[in-house]
Amino acid sequence: MIPVDSNFIFAVAPRFPGNKKAAQERIIGAISSIFSTTLDRYAINTRLRIAHFMGQVTHECAGFCTAEEFASGAAYEGRQDLGNTQPGDGKRYKGRGLIQLTGRANYRDIGRILGLPLENQPELAAEPVTALKIACEYWKKRNINTAADRDDLISVTRLINGGLNGLEERRSYLIKAKSELARIEGLIVAANEGGNSTVLHRGSFGAGVVELQELLVKKGFALSIDGDFGAATELAIMAFQKANGLEVDGIVGKNTWNKLHT
Repeated sequence: MIPVDSNFIFAVAPRFPGNKKAAQERIIGAISSIFSTTLDRYAINTRLRIAHFMGQVTHECAGFCTAEEFASGAAYEGRQDLGNTQPGDGKRYKGRGLIQLTGRANYRDIGRILGLPLENQPELAAEPVTALKIACEYWKKRNINTAADRDDLISVTRLINGGLNGLEERRSYLIKAKSELARIEGLIVAANEGGNSTVLHRGSFGAGVVELQELLVKKGFALSIDGDFGAATELAIMAFQKANGLEVDGIVGKNTWNKLHT
Protein backbone atom coordinates (compact mmCIF):
# COMPACT_ATOMS: atom_id res chain seq x y z
CA MET A 1 0.00 0.00 0.00
CA ILE A 2 1.42 3.38 -1.02
CA PRO A 3 1.03 5.85 1.88
CA VAL A 4 -1.12 8.71 0.58
CA ASP A 5 -2.64 11.34 2.83
CA SER A 6 -3.51 15.03 2.89
CA ASN A 7 -0.04 16.00 1.70
CA PHE A 8 -0.54 13.90 -1.41
CA ILE A 9 -4.03 15.26 -2.05
CA PHE A 10 -2.88 18.86 -1.63
CA ALA A 11 0.03 18.20 -4.02
CA VAL A 12 -2.43 17.16 -6.75
CA ALA A 13 -5.39 19.46 -6.12
CA PRO A 14 -5.41 23.16 -7.05
CA ARG A 15 -5.16 25.63 -4.18
CA PHE A 16 -7.85 28.21 -3.52
CA PRO A 17 -8.37 31.36 -1.44
CA GLY A 18 -11.22 32.30 0.85
CA ASN A 19 -14.30 30.13 1.26
CA LYS A 20 -13.09 27.55 -1.22
CA LYS A 21 -9.87 27.17 0.75
CA ALA A 22 -11.85 26.53 3.94
CA ALA A 23 -14.12 24.01 2.24
CA GLN A 24 -11.18 22.20 0.67
CA GLU A 25 -9.31 22.00 3.97
CA ARG A 26 -12.42 20.66 5.71
CA ILE A 27 -12.94 17.87 3.17
CA ILE A 28 -9.28 16.88 2.83
CA GLY A 29 -8.73 17.07 6.58
CA ALA A 30 -11.68 14.75 7.21
CA ILE A 31 -10.49 12.02 4.82
CA SER A 32 -6.73 12.31 5.29
CA SER A 33 -6.27 9.66 7.98
CA ILE A 34 -8.39 7.03 6.20
CA PHE A 35 -7.53 7.84 2.59
CA SER A 36 -4.87 5.12 2.08
CA THR A 37 -6.75 2.40 3.92
CA THR A 38 -10.03 3.16 2.15
CA LEU A 39 -8.45 3.07 -1.30
CA ASP A 40 -6.60 -0.12 -0.38
CA ARG A 41 -9.87 -1.75 0.68
CA TYR A 42 -11.10 -1.23 -2.87
CA ALA A 43 -7.80 -2.43 -4.41
CA ILE A 44 -7.01 1.12 -5.55
CA ASN A 45 -3.50 0.50 -4.34
CA THR A 46 -1.01 0.69 -7.20
CA ARG A 47 0.60 3.80 -8.61
CA LEU A 48 -1.54 3.73 -11.75
CA ARG A 49 -4.79 3.00 -9.94
CA ILE A 50 -4.27 5.73 -7.34
CA ALA A 51 -3.11 8.22 -9.98
CA HIS A 52 -6.16 7.64 -12.19
CA PHE A 53 -8.50 7.75 -9.19
CA MET A 54 -7.02 11.08 -8.16
CA GLY A 55 -7.11 12.45 -11.69
CA GLN A 56 -10.82 11.76 -11.94
CA VAL A 57 -11.94 12.55 -8.40
CA THR A 58 -10.05 15.85 -8.23
CA HIS A 59 -11.96 17.00 -11.31
CA GLU A 60 -15.32 15.60 -10.19
CA CYS A 61 -15.31 17.30 -6.78
CA ALA A 62 -13.95 20.64 -8.04
CA GLY A 63 -10.53 20.19 -6.48
CA PHE A 64 -11.94 18.76 -3.22
CA CYS A 65 -13.95 21.94 -2.67
CA THR A 66 -17.33 20.22 -2.62
CA ALA A 67 -18.98 16.84 -2.17
CA GLU A 68 -22.28 18.13 -3.54
CA GLU A 69 -23.12 19.32 -7.02
CA PHE A 70 -23.57 23.04 -7.46
CA ALA A 71 -26.85 22.72 -9.40
CA SER A 72 -30.13 22.33 -7.50
CA GLY A 73 -30.95 18.88 -8.84
CA ALA A 74 -34.24 20.06 -10.32
CA ALA A 75 -33.15 18.68 -13.68
CA TYR A 76 -33.48 15.15 -12.24
CA GLU A 77 -37.11 15.58 -11.25
CA GLY A 78 -39.27 12.74 -12.56
CA ARG A 79 -36.30 10.71 -13.84
CA GLN A 80 -37.69 7.19 -13.66
CA ASP A 81 -34.32 5.75 -14.65
CA LEU A 82 -32.87 7.20 -11.44
CA GLY A 83 -35.77 5.98 -9.31
CA ASN A 84 -37.04 9.52 -8.76
CA THR A 85 -40.72 8.63 -8.37
CA GLN A 86 -41.83 11.07 -5.67
CA PRO A 87 -42.31 14.85 -5.95
CA GLY A 88 -39.11 16.63 -4.95
CA ASP A 89 -36.84 13.62 -5.56
CA GLY A 90 -34.75 15.53 -8.09
CA LYS A 91 -33.53 18.06 -5.55
CA ARG A 92 -33.60 15.60 -2.66
CA TYR A 93 -31.31 13.13 -4.45
CA LYS A 94 -29.07 15.59 -6.28
CA GLY A 95 -25.45 14.61 -6.93
CA ARG A 96 -23.39 13.99 -3.79
CA GLY A 97 -20.10 12.23 -3.17
CA LEU A 98 -16.58 12.76 -4.52
CA ILE A 99 -17.93 11.03 -7.62
CA GLN A 100 -21.53 12.14 -7.57
CA LEU A 101 -24.29 9.76 -6.57
CA THR A 102 -27.59 10.80 -8.16
CA GLY A 103 -31.17 9.58 -7.83
CA ARG A 104 -33.26 7.80 -5.20
CA ALA A 105 -32.50 4.30 -6.51
CA ASN A 106 -28.76 4.86 -6.42
CA TYR A 107 -28.92 6.36 -2.92
CA ARG A 108 -30.87 3.30 -1.80
CA ASP A 109 -28.42 0.84 -3.37
CA ILE A 110 -25.22 2.49 -2.13
CA GLY A 111 -26.77 3.09 1.27
CA ARG A 112 -27.48 -0.63 1.55
CA ILE A 113 -23.88 -1.47 0.61
CA LEU A 114 -22.39 1.04 3.06
CA GLY A 115 -24.89 0.31 5.81
CA LEU A 116 -26.09 3.92 5.87
CA PRO A 117 -29.65 5.35 5.61
CA LEU A 118 -28.85 7.39 2.51
CA GLU A 119 -32.36 7.10 1.08
CA ASN A 120 -33.89 8.58 4.23
CA GLN A 121 -31.04 10.98 4.94
CA PRO A 122 -29.53 11.82 1.53
CA GLU A 123 -27.45 14.71 2.93
CA LEU A 124 -25.22 12.10 4.60
CA ALA A 125 -23.76 11.38 1.16
CA ALA A 126 -22.02 14.75 1.23
CA GLU A 127 -20.13 13.99 4.45
CA PRO A 128 -16.45 13.70 3.39
CA VAL A 129 -15.75 10.14 4.58
CA THR A 130 -18.99 8.85 3.08
CA ALA A 131 -18.34 10.86 -0.09
CA LEU A 132 -14.98 9.11 -0.47
CA LYS A 133 -16.56 5.68 0.02
CA ILE A 134 -19.23 6.51 -2.55
CA ALA A 135 -16.51 7.32 -5.09
CA CYS A 136 -14.75 4.04 -4.31
CA GLU A 137 -17.98 2.05 -4.64
CA TYR A 138 -18.63 3.65 -8.02
CA TRP A 139 -15.05 2.83 -9.07
CA LYS A 140 -15.51 -0.79 -8.00
CA LYS A 141 -18.93 -1.17 -9.63
CA ARG A 142 -17.62 0.02 -12.98
CA ASN A 143 -14.41 -2.06 -12.68
CA ILE A 144 -12.34 1.03 -13.42
CA ASN A 145 -9.16 -0.52 -12.04
CA THR A 146 -8.90 -2.56 -15.24
CA ALA A 147 -8.73 0.57 -17.41
CA ALA A 148 -6.39 2.24 -14.94
CA ASP A 149 -4.03 -0.75 -15.14
CA ARG A 150 -3.77 -0.09 -18.89
CA ASP A 151 -3.08 3.59 -18.15
CA ASP A 152 -6.08 4.29 -20.41
CA LEU A 153 -7.24 7.80 -19.55
CA ILE A 154 -9.89 7.81 -22.29
CA SER A 155 -11.62 4.65 -21.04
CA VAL A 156 -11.36 5.70 -17.40
CA THR A 157 -12.94 9.07 -18.22
CA ARG A 158 -15.76 7.49 -20.23
CA LEU A 159 -16.51 5.10 -17.34
CA ILE A 160 -16.70 8.05 -14.93
CA ASN A 161 -18.33 10.69 -17.11
CA GLY A 162 -20.08 8.82 -19.89
CA GLY A 163 -18.16 11.06 -22.30
CA LEU A 164 -14.95 13.05 -22.29
CA ASN A 165 -16.01 16.24 -20.52
CA GLY A 166 -13.10 17.90 -18.73
CA LEU A 167 -10.59 15.54 -20.29
CA GLU A 168 -7.65 17.96 -20.27
CA GLU A 169 -8.15 18.89 -16.63
CA ARG A 170 -8.43 15.21 -15.71
CA ARG A 171 -5.21 14.60 -17.64
CA SER A 172 -3.38 17.38 -15.82
CA TYR A 173 -4.38 16.01 -12.42
CA LEU A 174 -3.36 12.50 -13.53
CA ILE A 175 0.10 13.75 -14.50
CA LYS A 176 0.51 15.54 -11.17
CA ALA A 177 -0.62 12.45 -9.27
CA LYS A 178 1.86 10.22 -11.13
CA SER A 179 4.74 12.55 -10.31
CA GLU A 180 3.80 12.85 -6.66
CA LEU A 181 3.38 9.09 -6.27
CA ALA A 182 6.79 8.55 -7.87
CA ARG A 183 8.26 11.04 -5.38
CA ILE A 184 6.66 9.20 -2.45
CA GLU A 185 7.91 5.82 -3.65
CA GLY A 186 11.32 7.34 -4.31
CA LEU A 187 11.52 8.43 -0.68
CA ILE A 188 10.65 4.91 0.42
CA VAL A 189 13.35 3.44 -1.81
CA ALA A 190 15.90 5.95 -0.51
CA ALA A 191 15.00 5.14 3.10
CA ASN A 192 15.28 1.41 2.46
CA GLU A 193 18.72 1.91 0.89
CA GLY A 194 19.93 3.95 3.82
CA GLY A 195 20.62 7.02 1.70
CA ASN A 196 23.63 5.37 0.05
CA SER A 197 22.67 6.28 -3.52
CA THR A 198 20.95 9.00 -5.48
CA VAL A 199 17.33 8.03 -6.06
CA LEU A 200 15.63 9.51 -9.11
CA HIS A 201 12.02 9.28 -10.19
CA ARG A 202 9.43 10.96 -12.34
CA GLY A 203 9.50 14.66 -11.54
CA SER A 204 13.24 14.72 -10.74
CA PHE A 205 15.44 17.13 -12.69
CA GLY A 206 19.03 18.33 -12.90
CA ALA A 207 22.49 16.87 -13.36
CA GLY A 208 21.60 13.46 -11.98
CA VAL A 209 18.84 13.07 -14.56
CA VAL A 210 21.26 14.14 -17.31
CA GLU A 211 23.64 11.37 -16.23
CA LEU A 212 20.76 8.90 -16.17
CA GLN A 213 19.54 9.87 -19.64
CA GLU A 214 23.07 9.66 -21.05
CA LEU A 215 23.39 6.12 -19.70
CA LEU A 216 20.02 5.17 -21.17
CA VAL A 217 20.99 6.57 -24.56
CA LYS A 218 24.18 4.47 -24.44
CA LYS A 219 21.96 1.45 -23.74
CA GLY A 220 20.08 2.16 -26.97
CA PHE A 221 17.09 4.15 -25.77
CA ALA A 222 15.98 7.08 -27.91
CA LEU A 223 15.72 9.92 -25.40
CA SER A 224 16.24 13.65 -25.25
CA ILE A 225 18.98 14.53 -22.77
CA ASP A 226 17.27 17.47 -21.10
CA GLY A 227 17.66 16.80 -17.38
CA ASP A 228 13.90 16.39 -16.93
CA PHE A 229 12.65 13.00 -15.68
CA GLY A 230 9.33 12.88 -17.47
CA ALA A 231 7.13 10.17 -18.93
CA ALA A 232 9.57 9.14 -21.68
CA THR A 233 12.45 8.67 -19.23
CA GLU A 234 10.18 6.75 -16.87
CA LEU A 235 9.08 4.40 -19.66
CA ALA A 236 12.70 3.86 -20.71
CA ILE A 237 13.70 3.02 -17.14
CA MET A 238 10.81 0.59 -16.76
CA ALA A 239 11.76 -1.13 -20.01
CA PHE A 240 15.39 -1.34 -18.83
CA GLN A 241 14.33 -2.73 -15.45
CA LYS A 242 12.14 -5.37 -17.06
CA ALA A 243 14.87 -6.44 -19.44
CA ASN A 244 17.35 -6.78 -16.58
CA GLY A 245 15.21 -8.63 -14.07
CA LEU A 246 14.80 -5.66 -11.74
CA GLU A 247 11.68 -4.47 -9.99
CA VAL A 248 9.73 -2.55 -12.62
CA ASP A 249 8.80 0.59 -10.71
CA GLY A 250 10.35 3.38 -12.79
CA ILE A 251 12.43 4.47 -9.80
CA VAL A 252 16.21 4.64 -10.15
CA GLY A 253 17.76 3.37 -6.94
CA LYS A 254 20.98 1.50 -6.17
CA ASN A 255 20.15 -1.69 -8.08
CA THR A 256 19.10 0.14 -11.22
CA TRP A 257 22.15 2.43 -11.08
CA ASN A 258 24.42 -0.62 -10.76
CA LYS A 259 22.89 -2.29 -13.80
CA LEU A 260 23.06 0.92 -15.84
CA HIS A 261 26.80 1.16 -15.18
CA THR A 262 27.56 -2.39 -16.32
